[in-house]
Formats: sequence, structure tokens, C-alpha cells
Amino acid sequence: MSMQRIFNYGSSLQAYGLRRLLEAADPEAQVSFVDYEPGRPLVQDGGSAPRSSFARAAQKVREVVEVDASWRDRLRFVDHKRRYGERYFGQIGITPEPNRDLDLDLQVVGSDEVFNCVQANTRVGYSRDLFGHGSPARGVVSYAASFGNTSLEKLQRFGIAEEVGTDLARFDALSVRDDNSASIVEALLGTRPPVHVDPVLAHPFMETEQAIPAGRLHERPYVIVYGYSGRLGRAENAAVREQAARHRADVLSFGGVQESADRFVECSPFELLAYFRDAEAVVTDTFHGTIFSMLNRRPFATIVRPSRGHAYGNEEKLMYLLRTFGLTAQRWDQGSDLQGVLEGDVDYDTVHRLVDDERGRTLEYLRAVTGKVGCVE
Repeated sequence: MSMQRIFNYGSSLQAYGLRRLLEAADPEAQVSFVDYEPGRPLVQDGGSAPRSSFARAAQKVREVVEVDASWRDRLRFVDHKRRYGERYFGQIGITPEPNRDLDLDLQVVGSDEVFNCVQANTRVGYSRDLFGHGSPARGVVSYAASFGNTSLEKLQRFGIAEEVGTDLARFDALSVRDDNSASIVEALLGTRPPVHVDPVLAHPFMETEQAIPAGRLHERPYVIVYGYSGRLGRAENAAVREQAARHRADVLSFGGVQESADRFVECSPFELLAYFRDAEAVVTDTFHGTIFSMLNRRPFATIVRPSRGHAYGNEEKLMYLLRTFGLTAQRWDQGSDLQGVLEGDVDYDTVHRLVDDERGRTLEYLRAVTGKVGCVE
């Protein structure tokens, strides 16, 4: 039970990666995706968030229209979102219709922000399904689950801390993805869960997935901008353009349209990894954009955005990721030198030794929890 139906490359690849990791941990297991029922959003993003799925879609269209990009790219992006599931869910192993059959030996909740329950997204909301509430599965565990920018204070303010704690206490095993999530679980249950890496890091995508094209997909040199539409500010876009000009490179945007991009690229999740592999550099303000860069040993700069009220923030998960792998120098703050960040010396040999260690810890944990399935009453 993951975020596999969100039209987002990171959501797709982390869900696919976890499925492949579970198959590696127990080769005899039949692994499939199950779906949660979205809950009522607890917040309205400062009063501006849409109150229905239709309104949310309309808001996304408005956001794209407001970006200073070509109409060709805006229309290409809208088509990308509209047909994402039709084009790519089959590659990931997701059924066309939601599957809510929880008559399972083991229900694994994770990864991504499955515990991020204080948010305005109508496709998630406060869904107790993601906390295993009322699940008929013989066993319920989590892997690398994240509360995102939900904090203990938010749980308490909205009056759900006790019931979230009650639901988590029923898990047979808990694993989280970052320090914020571990601290929340510790505060609610009195014990600190293990922290594991996101499945996109834990699964050896670049070494094992044949769906990733071997050849280069864009002939000219290029810089990638990876983020939601319009989230880069004018100064950030200008710095990206300056950096690309220095290398006589194109700017390609993925995941969203950006002012700095020469072209928005529509591609599959596996093709995206090939684009990252061959990029001159990457600028991103997302968790998975950072991971895609790490997997491919690319020069990258990550923009960390603090939470403000109920607005989006990525500080909790991104800073934990960068600290864990000794990559805090890759943080790029507005006004600082982008060239200096991108041209810094990243010790990727050490980074990947740490990744290998984490992959071992992941398989050890998943083998342990899947091995207990037959013993769960």
C-alpha cells in the first residue's frame, strides 16, 4: 500500500522499487499493489487549497498557465498528467482500477509520505487506511514510511495524535525514512523505529532494470531542472540559464514546466532515469530528484524549502537525506553561487559504499518481516 497512483515519477519508482525489493526478499511471494481510500484533508493550505479533486485539477492547470513557458510545453505537460496512468501504470504493475482487497498474508505500508496525514492533498488527506486501521491482513508492517512535513505538534493540534499512535501500535514492525518520522513514532509509542532508505536508493535500478534505455536520449549536452511546475523563482531560473549557457547546454525540465527550460520532456519513469544518467548537471527541489542524481553520480544542486504554515516544505526529508550521505554541500540557497555547488567535488565512491550498506540493511529487514508471515496469528 503505497502512493503508486500519484502521477509523479518519484511516487511510481519508489512503489515499483519496493515491490522489487519484496520479491527479492521472498522470491516465492506474490507481491501486488493495494490501494487506500483517501480521507478528508485536515488542512486547506492556509485557506487556498482546493476542496475537491476537480478543483485541484483546475488549480494545477492554473499553475501551469502562470509559468512563463511556451504553450507547446504547457500543453505537453497537461497531456503528460492526463495520460500518465494510461501510459505508465502497466510498466509499474499497477492495475487500471483500484485494488482494495486486503485479505493478505502481509500488508506492507510504504514508502514515500504515506504517514503525511496533515496535508491538503485531496488524493490523500487523512486516510487511516495508510495506518493499517481495520486491515484484515494477517500482518501489517511499514517500510521507509515518512510523515513528510507532518510534525508531532500538527498531530496534536488536529487532535489525531492518540489515534495515530493507537494505529501504529498495531503494526507488527515499523520502519521509517527520516529522523522526523522516527521522532514522531518514538514520541507516540516510546520506542524508536529503524530508519531505512527510500526504495529508489535501496533497489539497484541502474544495474538491474532492463527497461532503462541504454542509449543517450538527447543528442546535445543538457542540464535537468526537476521540480513541480513553476516552483523555481525568477532568480533561480536565471541562475540555471546562466549555468547552462556556460556549458553550451540545453535546459530540459521533467515533472513540471519551468521558466528556465528550453523544453519540457514527456517520458516514462524508466526513461527519466536514463535522462538523469546522461545529464551534465541537475537542479532540483525534490527528494526523488536528489536521489535520481545520486544514483547516477551526477553533479547536482538541491533547493531546500522550509515549511511555512501548511504550505509545502521539504526541509525535514531533504536535509536528513543530504546529511546521511555527506552531501550537505549540494544544498543551493537562493543568492548563493550555483556554479560553486554544481562544480564541487562529490565523493561518490563513499556515497555509494553507504548506499550499498543501506541496501544490505533493507534486505535484512524485509527478509525478517516476510519470514514472519506464516507465524502471524
